[in-house]
Amino acid sequence: MEHAGETPLVGILGGMGPAATVDFYSKLVAATPATRDQDHLKVMIWSDPSVPDRSMAISGEGESPVPALSRGAQALKDAGADFYVVTCNGAHAFLPEVRERVDLEYLSIVDVAAEHLGSLPHVKKAGVLATNATITAQLYQRGLRAVGVDPVLPGVEDQRTVMEAIYAVKSGTLGPTERRALIQVTEWMAAQGADIVLGACTEIPLALDPQESARPLIDPAVLLANRVIHEASSRTGSEMEAF
Repeated sequence: MEHAGETPLVGILGGMGPAATVDFYSKLVAATPATRDQDHLKVMIWSDPSVPDRSMAISGEGESPVPALSRGAQALKDAGADFYVVTCNGAHAFLPEVRERVDLEYLSIVDVAAEHLGSLPHVKKAGVLATNATITAQLYQRGLRAVGVDPVLPGVEDQRTVMEAIYAVKSGTLGPTERRALIQVTEWMAAQGADIVLGACTEIPLALDPQESARPLIDPAVLLANRVIHEASSRTGSEMEAF
């Protein structure tokens, strides 16, 4: 726990996957209004790529990630983190249970994204590009509907395309074929009336060029980075505002 006036220690529970963890930290650094090293936030990253597959766990076909996530959250707490974020959207289905085991608050990327879209009066429908786990757990469906935004989900074949792109990023094999197929999914979403496309998996913005998306691509990781900066600022009473 930070002392009065001190910058809080931000925990990042990552490794799901490693590239997405690096990407989020890069976005946090880029969003921080810093002119020198000392202006940046104090961050502790726990990157554990051995966390069991969230999609498999939610479908009931794999091991629960709760023990591994809890170990990571505990490690961040033991290191002195004041709060933490998780760079995997699907893992948020398990975070309430993690909170029961580890008394350390977290900022939800799902809540942050939903609140942002709910504040945009022109957004009535949002395309959701996410893992099978995130969709099965209805994380964004519930979050978006709660703020008056209708989710537009891919069909079965398009969802398979989304998963292929996500796993291609994770394996380092993403190529033009996966990119083009993902663009076509956004085109279908636009045809269904989506006003924006939500990259509701941290690998999606690594696979889809915002300039090629058929609708504006919203990156929840960027929104979460901005919220982290705001939270750190509010805890220290500073005037830090994200770029």
